[in-house]
Amino acid sequence: MTIEDIDRAYFFHPFTDAKRHEQVGPLTIVEGKGSTIVDSHGREYLDALGGLWCVNIGYGNQEMADAIGRQAAKLAYYHTFSSMGNEPVALLAERLIAMAPGNMSKVFFGNSGSDANDTQVKLVWYYNNVLGRPDKKKIISRSRGYHGVTIMSASLCGLPGMHAGFDLPLPMIRFARSPYALWEKQPGQSDAEFVATLAAELEQLILDEGPDTVAAFIAEPIQAAGGVIVPPDSYFPAIQEVLRRYDVLMIADEVVCGFGRTGHAFGSNAFGIEPDLITVAKGVTSAYVPLSACLVSAPVWDVIASGSEKYGVFSHGYTYSAHPLAAAAAMTNLDIIERDHLTEQAKARGDYLNALLHAEFDGHPLVAEIRGYGLLGAVEFAPPARPVAQFDPIGSFSGAVVARSRELGVITRALPSADTVSFSPPFVVTEEEIDRMAHSVRQAVDDVAAGFEFA
Repeated sequence: MTIEDIDRAYFFHPFTDAKRHEQVGPLTIVEGKGSTIVDSHGREYLDALGGLWCVNIGYGNQEMADAIGRQAAKLAYYHTFSSMGNEPVALLAERLIAMAPGNMSKVFFGNSGSDANDTQVKLVWYYNNVLGRPDKKKIISRSRGYHGVTIMSASLCGLPGMHAGFDLPLPMIRFARSPYALWEKQPGQSDAEFVATLAAELEQLILDEGPDTVAAFIAEPIQAAGGVIVPPDSYFPAIQEVLRRYDVLMIADEVVCGFGRTGHAFGSNAFGIEPDLITVAKGVTSAYVPLSACLVSAPVWDVIASGSEKYGVFSHGYTYSAHPLAAAAAMTNLDIIERDHLTEQAKARGDYLNALLHAEFDGHPLVAEIRGYGLLGAVEFAPPARPVAQFDPIGSFSGAVVARSRELGVITRALPSADTVSFSPPFVVTEEEIDRMAHSVRQAVDDVAAGFEFA
């Protein structure tokens, strides 16, 4: 049996069409270096995705491999329940607090962005229980948001596919509109008017639900899986003014944006977010080892800490919470990003990428919008006979473009909320590699369009 045969026989893939996979099998990746990955047949691909928005320092970094190996030899694991600790975790917690925006005080570690957002909701509920507000439990998320796949974090997603077949979302979740100007903004409406409308809608939602029942609002600085939706500069200040008015906590989901992806340490720095809680994962280790964290502001921490008097032990955590191997990887990853000025490089490469996307796609009859910020980019496609809004079925065109791009040696992704192809390459990507990514996707678009049956 080939490795592909073994995969088909035994491996249950996430986010995969199970029946189709049984027929076509996997693309098995065996090696990576920089922005290039290699499959089991020796073919090379440029990874325009950076894994899943996460391999920020690139593949095959020997310094990272050595740091992980040293920590594995010294202390591969010990738990952190009952006041047990380890050196890499303490140092990483200190470093994250020093880096973070706002008045952050403590760090709770997990293993993925999904479990971290699940933890954030538990922290918010615990916080309100300690304060004697047992009814203040509803969480407001946004349409097209992505926050994970646990029962709670999937409920927070504003993407229908995350709910279908799973009896989700949970009943305490509400949704506000996304600042998705292409389809949500009224013709002729200015950014200021659009933001004012969204803020007013959020306030009305809180009032309709009852301010004493609404606990928190969760948002990505830039909605990644939702389409690389970049908000107007005034959006988050206006939203937070509403939240403060009704004592609603702000959770910034920095899983994609954190650690340089936006050209800033955090997306919150870029968009004027003053969070009460911050979720990080992905880029904290550049995905070399799984790790996530919840950063907790001082006012929230003071309440949670006082809860010990009422509830005793804080009964939440994971076997692998604060894993020393992951913490050592994170420290080295952050060292590399800082020493090699990769946040600044991400901004420069992002400026180059987004200029090139405009050069390739401005005026194209199938392009509805080109979006980007930092080293994040997206091209959204729509049928030529607009104002028909989207392809039917959604994703049919972008999915074909992604498949053709792969044939041309470039890996990218069709996002689930519309016919959008996204870009989030490693920070170490070169301008020549960006040229190839953009040119290959443009060729893929033209090739697919030539044989596509438009309704």
